[in-house]
Amino acid sequence: MGTRERKQREFEAREQLFLDAARRLIREEGLLTLQMARLARACDYATGTLYQHFASKEDLLVALATQRLGEHCDLFCKAAAWPAGTRERMFALTVADEYFSRRHPGYSRLMQYVFTEVVWETASPGRREQLTAELEPVVAAITGVVEQAVAAGEVKAGVLSTQELMLGPWAVCHGMQSLLQTRGLLEQLDISAPRRSIYVHAQVLLNGLGWQPLFDVADDRALDQLVERIEREVLA
Repeated sequence: MGTRERKQREFEAREQLFLDAARRLIREEGLLTLQMARLARACDYATGTLYQHFASKEDLLVALATQRLGEHCDLFCKAAAWPAGTRERMFALTVADEYFSRRHPGYSRLMQYVFTEVVWETASPGRREQLTAELEPVVAAITGVVEQAVAAGEVKAGVLSTQELMLGPWAVCHGMQSLLQTRGLLEQLDISAPRRSIYVHAQVLLNGLGWQPLFDVADDRALDQLVERIEREVLA
């Protein structure tokens, strides 16, 4: 291994050390309390070394979100490639999203914060481009599912483009995760099982689009069996 390659590996390993430590500090002390100097000390490096990797705290937050988003998108691509009907695959995306958010409870909060103007507009263009690039494969994969469904006559796009058609299930997932971040709101609305609620809403939406085969949302057993099958065959 040449000197350049060794230095690059050391740089990447150090950057991963910073990201892992930042994630731990956020988990232990909260997102808004994260400080660059505190993070550098936690890793036994000078603050200037940390800034060699991340030009600002906003760059660091976008990098954290990008890494976790990549894992999230990998799960979406796996659901989209699942050997099942198009309707089942679209619903599997909802199950995958809920599963990932449960495994990484701080992820949705981080993504919401990263896309606020104060963070997103301050982060460097390079970091923003890295994050948006992570979305390209999953958008292509999900759009492919919609295109297959339209070609097979399983759903009619109507006035919507295929990309617009995929936004509905995505919006349901994103909206529910946003509501979950508002502490106490769902409890105040007497919604005690938001996980199940999001599954029902997703099926109602697909029914409303006329996506075949239609699903009986009143059949709790069938819904449970489908979720269990997705967890077993896609998420295990």
